[in-house]
Amino acid sequence: MSEVGILIVDDDATNQRALKSVLDSEGWRVRIVQGEAHALAELASGNWNLAIVNTALADFHGPLFAILKELSETNAPPQEGAESPPRSFRSLFLIPVGTARQIQPLLEHEGLPYSLIPYHLNDFLEKVSELLVEAGAIAEPIRSIGGFGVRKPIRRDSRFSRNTRHPRMFASREDYQMTEEEMAEFERQEEEERKKREKALKDHERL
Repeated sequence: MSEVGILIVDDDATNQRALKSVLDSEGWRVRIVQGEAHALAELASGNWNLAIVNTALADFHGPLFAILKELSETNAPPQEGAESPPRSFRSLFLIPVGTARQIQPLLEHEGLPYSLIPYHLNDFLEKVSELLVEAGAIAEPIRSIGGFGVRKPIRRDSRFSRNTRHPRMFASREDYQMTEEEMAEFERQEEEERKKREKALKDHERL
């Protein structure tokens, strides 16, 4: 089997370090790019099995999203009973929790896989490995993380965390879980912060 190649499209330094650390631990070839132009050049090379894209950088009307969507459709699973090779490429979109309400429905409508940030390390690696299986890059999904000493059963409700010893995009299963009310309050605060930043930028432009 050829070497597994994973392309990360993200300009957040903390996210970059966290992703590269966990993916490198599996011996996979990882490259990080910070913008659409570099991402498109890498995708054109055909050297990658999976692209992990932070939606903060993905313009849903831009060329990067269009290419990722096209690749997903081109490599869609064969119909039942049809003989066709497995996918050669898959993509995974990362959604910061503050933008989930706007972005999540768009990706679900297009049938594209995503994960919310933060999420548990084990869940993330399992999701990545399942997509690599679909791409034909590995034989079976990973259910535990040896390099990080995580051997606990998978639990699907562990997406959010107030405290974590991992980088901030990874939540611990033992951490406090947000209720729906707390999640709504968190999103409200994020929206207020966004409006403050926009107002500050406009005020600065007027000077």
